[in-house]
Parts: sequence; structure tokens; C-alpha cells
Amino acid sequence: MTVPTPSSPDPDSSRPSAPAAGADDQPGGGASGPPLAQSYAVHTGYGGQAGPVLSRELLHAAVSAVAVAVLGVLMGLLWLWLAPRVPLYTSGKLVLFRHPEGEEAVGAEGVFTLLGLGFGVVTGLAVFLARRSGGVGLVIGLCLGGALGSVLAWRTGVWLGPETDLSAAARAAGQGATFDAPLELHAYAVLLAWPLAAVLVHLLVTALFGPRDEPVVQLSPAPQRWES
Repeated sequence: MTVPTPSSPDPDSSRPSAPAAGADDQPGGGASGPPLAQSYAVHTGYGGQAGPVLSRELLHAAVSAVAVAVLGVLMGLLWLWLAPRVPLYTSGKLVLFRHPEGEEAVGAEGVFTLLGLGFGVVTGLAVFLARRSGGVGLVIGLCLGGALGSVLAWRTGVWLGPETDLSAAARAAGQGATFDAPLELHAYAVLLAWPLAAVLVHLLVTALFGPRDEPVVQLSPAPQRWES
């Protein structure tokens, strides 16, 4: 006698069977899901965006350095005009100070320092007014131009000032006559007054009155609802 095997119950015909899951039904893969983020390769090579920016900054540095340095001639002339003279005289064998306790030599360096600070303030403001956007190139140009301008002012004052050869000046003046000592700088740190003042003033006015970058607001996309 054969025993009948019980068959599995038939599924409810009123309920549709679930379709097999495909690639489009994965989260984020269907049309109803959020789009997948795409990756982009960025190639930074020679001639990219950094090339024009670097060229522009180098041009600004060169132009500002030259424009500031040539003003050293004017500063040298002002130093020659305003610096106090150091009187000397010769006793026949020695060249001595007419006023041993005088402060004329220190006064010459003080005048040079004050002129350097003044030229630094003026050039720092002038560069800012000419180029309000600022930039690293302008700061470098101001620093180099101020240093070169100080050296040029120093050498201009010495070159156009009194005779630097004391023996020749003493022979030309004669024994017991008074003549002026050459302009000299004993503290070479005063050459930094111009570049330091120019850079500090330029950075200060740029921070206070320079253009402001408007904040960029990035709006995130609204979340998309998945259809069930």
C-alpha cells in the first residue's frame, strides 16, 4: 500500500510574489535612490593654476622692490642735509675731535633711523594704496626694496658727503683748521628700520582696510525619499 506524500500548501494566490532583487534595487542604485557620488581625478602639473599665481607674485615683488629701492637716493640726500656734522681738526700729526663730548656722531645715526622709519611708513602705505589686494609678493618686495633703499641711502650720503680720507681732508684744511668728518654708520642695524617699518605698516593697513573674502555657503542637497 502506497502512502500519499502530503503536498506543501499552495501559496495565497491573492498575494503577488516578491520579484528577485536586482542591481537596480540596491540602496542608492535605483532611479528613486540618491545618486552615487562620482570621483574626479585632479591632475596638477607644470603650467597648472600655481604657475600664473607664482608668476604674478614674482612680478609684484620685483616691481615693488625696484620702486621702493630707488627712493633710497632721496633718503640719502635728506640724510646728508639733516645729519649733524662732526667737527674735526688736526694738530699736525693727529686728527682729533673738536668737541670730544659731542653727540654729533650719534645724532647722524639717529637721523638715519628716523628717516628710515618715515620712508618705511610712506612706502608701506603707498604700496597698499596701489595694490589693495595685498599678497606675498608685495610683502617680499617691500622687505627687499626697503633693505636696498637703506643701503643706497647710506652710500649716497657717504659719497656726496664730506671727504672720507681723513689724511687728505686734514692736509686740505691745514693745521688747526676745522673740517667735517665723513658721514658714517657704526650700528648697521639701523639699515633695517626702513624694511621693518614698511612691512609692519603694510600688514597692518591690509588687515584693517583690505578687502574681505565673503564666506562661501555650501548648500547640501535635500535628502531624497526612497520609494518602497
